[in-house]
Amino acid sequence: MPDPGVLIAIGGHEDKDGERAILKEVAGRVNGGVLVLATVASREPRSYVEMYEKAFEDLGVKELRELYIDERAQASDPDKLALFDEASGVFFTGGDQLRISSQVGDTPVENRVRELLRRGGVVAGTSAGASMMSETMLVRGSSSESYRIGDLHMAPGLGLVRDMIIDQHFAERGRIGRLLGAVAHNPRVLGVGIDEDTGAIMEGDVLRVIGRGAVYVVDGADVTHSNVAEADPDQALSMHGVRLHVLSAGDSFDLRRRRPGA
Repeated sequence: MPDPGVLIAIGGHEDKDGERAILKEVAGRVNGGVLVLATVASREPRSYVEMYEKAFEDLGVKELRELYIDERAQASDPDKLALFDEASGVFFTGGDQLRISSQVGDTPVENRVRELLRRGGVVAGTSAGASMMSETMLVRGSSSESYRIGDLHMAPGLGLVRDMIIDQHFAERGRIGRLLGAVAHNPRVLGVGIDEDTGAIMEGDVLRVIGRGAVYVVDGADVTHSNVAEADPDQALSMHGVRLHVLSAGDSFDLRRRRPGA
């Protein structure tokens, strides 16, 4: 059974100075409380702090607390863990998703994030902060071309959402090929590609779309053929029977039944 909290996966470059529909959604879920800004994915966190302080300043967030971890040992620091006290949400910024998984995976900080979800809080992440939500996350792979069998690098994520792999900056960077490749490796999982300034709100078994772009859902459950296990790493992917759903703002998707509408 999913946690009672809410996950908001954002495709990157969300609007920060206009209508700010996605950030308003995050702030609304925080409901006047404390939001932890996790800049773990970046090696230069200061610019992110200043950017989001300005973006959230009039959206009703009571307090924005920065969580930055430079070394994995800091993920057990009582002062870092105390940032989550009375927090209603955590927002993971962009950068490198491997920094998130390697610095906080299986640490007391990850436990605090999960506790927040269990008590009904919101965990949001943009770009790298969206990818790390998967059990297995995309790390590298070519964009804007057909997927080549040997051209994909994946790594364990935090697994905040099960049976799903998330990619971001999706249409803007032409990442459909590599998401299809990821699903070909494991047709059990749903591939979810999220455009920039677009969010996938996951609550219970329902995914709902917000923002200006689209969310692409790749379902490989009915695939009848794939050459992903072939030896030639330069061969283009062949996959038959894959299902693709394209969702825009206001659309929903039933994650359990794997079909649009909920």
